[in-house]
Amino acid sequence: MKIAVLMRAVPDPVEELEIGDDGVDLDRDFLGYVLNEFDDHALEEGLLLREETGGSLTAYAIGTADEVTQMLHTAIAKGADSAKQLGEDLDVIDAHAQAAAFVDAVRDTGFDLILSGVQASDELDGQVAMLVAAALGLPHISVVVSATPHEAGLKVTKEYWAGITAEYEIDLPAVLGVQTAREAPRYVAVARIRQAQESGALESLDLDQPDPAGRIRVTAMRLSETGDGAEMIEGDEEAAAERVYEILASAGVV
Repeated sequence: MKIAVLMRAVPDPVEELEIGDDGVDLDRDFLGYVLNEFDDHALEEGLLLREETGGSLTAYAIGTADEVTQMLHTAIAKGADSAKQLGEDLDVIDAHAQAAAFVDAVRDTGFDLILSGVQASDELDGQVAMLVAAALGLPHISVVVSATPHEAGLKVTKEYWAGITAEYEIDLPAVLGVQTAREAPRYVAVARIRQAQESGALESLDLDQPDPAGRIRVTAMRLSETGDGAEMIEGDEEAAAERVYEILASAGVV
C-alpha cells in the first residue's frame, strides 16, 4: 500500500499568544510551532497500516520553518520512507489553500491512501481531508478512529456523537480524516531524529502561492472580554436555592 500523510504545523499551545499590530493575525515573530496532534495520530495510523500491508509511506508538510523541517525528520525517524517539505515562502494559509497545496503535491503520485488529521487546533473546521478528497475525486471518511486492511480496501471505524461508532468498508484509493490512531503515537529517540536528518530522505518542493480567490479572510482579532467573575453562593440549601431563584428571575429565565 502506498500511503501519504498530510501534516500541519500549528502554534505551540504552551506559548503566550499575542495579537499582531495589524489586528488580524497572531504576532508570529517569536511564535513556536509543533505538529498538529491529530496529524500525529494520522501518521501513526499510516505507519501501522504500512507495517501490516507493506508498501511505503511519505509524509508531507507545508512551510520552511525549522519546526516543519524538524517534524518531517521526526516522521522519518518514526518510520516514514520519505518526506516532502512544500513551499518556500508560503504565507499563513487557510484550509482551502492548504488542501490546494497538498493536492498539487500528491495528484500524480499514485497513492492508495491519503491520511490527514481530522482537524487542526488553529482552524477547527475539519476541512482539509474533505477538500483534498473532493479535488481528487476520491471517497472520504472523517473522524476515523480505526482503519484496518480488508479485502481490496479498508475497514474503517468512524466516531459519531454520544459515543456512537459505525463501521464502513471503503475501496482504495481513498482519503481519511483521522481523529485517533489505534495506538498512541510512538516515541522516537533524539538519536534517531539525528540519523533521519542525515538520511537524505527529506526533499523540498517549491509551490506557487495558492490563489487567494474564495479564501476565508480574517477581518479582526481581539481578546475575549473579562466579565465580573462568578458569584459564590453561601449559606444552607434553602438560602442557596433562594439566591439561585433570584438570579434566574433577574435574568428573565423564570
